[in-house]
Amino acid sequence: MLFSTPTQFIVLALALVAGWLLGLASHSGGRKWKDRYAREREAHAAARREAEAKLAEANRSTTDARRNTDDRLIQANARIAELEGDNARLPAAPAVVPRTGSAQLPGDTPAYAASAARPAVRTSTGEKRGWFELD
Repeated sequence: MLFSTPTQFIVLALALVAGWLLGLASHSGGRKWKDRYAREREAHAAARREAEAKLAEANRSTTDARRNTDDRLIQANARIAELEGDNARLPAAPAVVPRTGSAQLPGDTPAYAASAARPAVRTSTGEKRGWFELD
């Protein structure tokens, strides 16, 4: 045990009392720390009010953004329904221009273009062409 004799206990008590007296002597008074604590408490309250105001503003803007997103989603769904209705009516609509043997549609390849086209690979060896067909 650390303290075993009455003399050691008396020395311990005297050291404790001396520490209290030294602390009281070096203490600057209670007003200084009370003022600092009051200022810190006011600064904390102001920062908390500011953070709550920012949070409330963010919640308002988030709600507005959700409302705008919902409106755009409703408009997009209405447009999709309209386009699907148009798409369903297309096969039932009569052809605008009847196809004849001599008429060509815009997607058809003309006969002269088909004969002038070259294959992507060489025909006999199967090698691919080089840059700008130089080799």
